[in-house]
Amino acid sequence: MSDQKKKSAAKPKAGPQFTDSVTDGCANNLTTRETEVGRRYAKALFDLSIDNNVLTEVAADLNAVTSWLKESTDFSALMASPIVVPSIKSKALAALADKAEFHQITAKFLGVLARNGRLPIYASIFTSFQVLIDDHNKTVRAHVVTSVPMSAAQAKSLSVALSSALGAEPRVTSEVDPSLLGGIKVKVGSRLFDASLKTQLDSLKFALKRA
Repeated sequence: MSDQKKKSAAKPKAGPQFTDSVTDGCANNLTTRETEVGRRYAKALFDLSIDNNVLTEVAADLNAVTSWLKESTDFSALMASPIVVPSIKSKALAALADKAEFHQITAKFLGVLARNGRLPIYASIFTSFQVLIDDHNKTVRAHVVTSVPMSAAQAKSLSVALSSALGAEPRVTSEVDPSLLGGIKVKVGSRLFDASLKTQLDSLKFALKRA
């Protein structure tokens, strides 16, 4: 038996239970409700992962599930389908988790999501889990949009500038949008810093109309 298998077979310490404490129909705004439910599940999984010192392993498992969702239409359909009964979803996920050698905490968590009918909000859970990891590691996520691809030197300079401005290590993702014409947009959490040429031109047009 490999070290990884031995580790997966170890009995977890006592920790938060994966329960759903939100009553169906208790909120009028379904999106807000789903987000809150996602946060609760993510917090339960995060605390249990920390208690058992397996945060890295569990995070890697969730990243794998997210990749499957992006790459496999069949898997996405399974996760979101209201027709497939929970027991079938749970068995399918258990088989996939075993084949991928997921940690047993991850496998158990996915099973609970299936049984509780929470697989359709997996994306919300994953996003909340990422936020908890970022807070734990004292990192921040920044999404950068430019009109043309940045060079390696530009990307490095931007990362250094963001680290200095934010006081934390940034995890940067980038996107190219030619419609910006020039300049840059940087989104950190809910904050958006827009220094694109398009926005500057739009502001100028608006000012000229009012003149």
